[in-house]
Amino acid sequence: MVKIGFIVEGDSEKVMVESPTFQAWAKAQGLEICSPVINAQGGGNLLPHHMGLMVARLAPSGPEHIIVLTDLDDAPDIAAVKQRITPKHTQLIFVAVKALEAWFLADTVAMRRWLGNHATFREPAPEATPGMPWDHLKKVASDHGARGPGSNKVIFAKRFCGTHGFDLARAAAHEACPSARVFHDTLVGLGENLF
Repeated sequence: MVKIGFIVEGDSEKVMVESPTFQAWAKAQGLEICSPVINAQGGGNLLPHHMGLMVARLAPSGPEHIIVLTDLDDAPDIAAVKQRITPKHTQLIFVAVKALEAWFLADTVAMRRWLGNHATFREPAPEATPGMPWDHLKKVASDHGARGPGSNKVIFAKRFCGTHGFDLARAAAHEACPSARVFHDTLVGLGENLF
């Protein structure tokens, strides 16, 4: 097993990484996720002067690789986010475009479960929604007569990753969700010792 440590932007990313589905998927790839998953509590905390302390918190669990997972939000591009974080502590910085909820939109199976098995739902462009993906989830729920995600992203992430079974591999398979695919494929490569 290849030991990997996670530093994530916020609560939703932490929920996803700690979810039983993601943990089982990682194990099947030959990856052991080190504890704790570090929550930076906001992209503004993923800065060079904070990263050293977060990496130090992971050190006792012995990760071979440190993974950073954050959102693009309103940054001009992925490169700008990576430059802000800097590769001093890790080259493995992943940016969900526009936000992690775009990955949720890309998992058609989990979305259909959430919407009450609405058989025709398929988000054509999860990373190119009008506005932020969180707001788009609210619109999708309204359009399909389903209960919305509510106002608490953490509670929704727990339900979506738990009850509705969000699966990274399905999100990564969506042709219009390349940020999930890069994250997925890199982790698979780590498990196969390609990096």
